[in-house]
Amino acid sequence: MFTGLIEEVGEILRIEKKEKSLTLEIEANKLINKINKGDSISVNGVCLTATIVNGNSFRADVSPETFKKTNLKFLKPKSKVNLETSLTLNKPLGGHIVLGHVDGVGKVISKNRLQEFYEFIIDFPSELGKYMVEKGSIAINGISLTINKIYGNSISLMIIPHTFENTNLKYSNSGDFVNIEVDIIGKYVENMLKFNKSSDGISMDFLKKYGFA
Repeated sequence: MFTGLIEEVGEILRIEKKEKSLTLEIEANKLINKINKGDSISVNGVCLTATIVNGNSFRADVSPETFKKTNLKFLKPKSKVNLETSLTLNKPLGGHIVLGHVDGVGKVISKNRLQEFYEFIIDFPSELGKYMVEKGSIAINGISLTINKIYGNSISLMIIPHTFENTNLKYSNSGDFVNIEVDIIGKYVENMLKFNKSSDGISMDFLKKYGFA
């Protein structure tokens, strides 16, 4: 589990490509002293396991399922990736709950500077539309962000200077692919509704019963 607050922008040093999987070696100068073999690390919003820690880098395997469903398959040596170590009990939850389980890959449509801010327009897979809420939370490449506006199958994100300078959004351009993880709360609500077939809809009693009111 993660918070969506990026701790370091790492760099891909080496990629061992297999038919439908990868092994990545990632430079992490700031975080390396916090990473141990077996730790969960968010890499572009994907929960990976550090298998080898050596010097200022660590290695992690990308399974066929992760390869298929995330933007890790597009990485190249020197690609910049967002890194975050897993949440601990003494770590502030400054963003929102991010599991590191990517729901789909989106595409950057535009990147526009508005004074000191940047607006990103990102297309998302249509099946994720039901989870998109204006002013709601979303993770893009592991970054906890707020949806500004929704336009069909696109969302607008307003990026503050600190986030822009300290994540790989700084290096993203139109046409780039990004990992999307929707807010877990929406998925829980959807799942509970599947088991509420006898009800005509969501009532206040229903919301109270499941802790939403």
